[in-house]
Amino acid sequence: MAGMPFDDEHAPLYSLGQVAEMLQVQQAFLRRLDQHDVVSPHRSPGGQRRYSRHDIGLLQHVTTMTGQGMTLNAIRRILELEQEVRELRAALKRLT
Repeated sequence: MAGMPFDDEHAPLYSLGQVAEMLQVQQAFLRRLDQHDVVSPHRSPGGQRRYSRHDIGLLQHVTTMTGQGMTLNAIRRILELEQEVRELRAALKRLT
């Protein structure tokens, strides 16, 4: 039997309201993160935001950083740099 959507950590399964409740944040906060390209969820055919388990983990990370007083611009840059580090580590691993 093929994997189910909930087996895929990138499957967009959760609504804005569900994620806001899980993380105990305001829905407006999640919308603002999307507007500022910090965390951009998938969109359903009807245009509703849909979050994956991967997105939720990223949102937890972002929530921690906002709690430490970081701006959305700073958080976006940190996320970019973290991704770059992951890519460089993978490239280094392939070379060794």
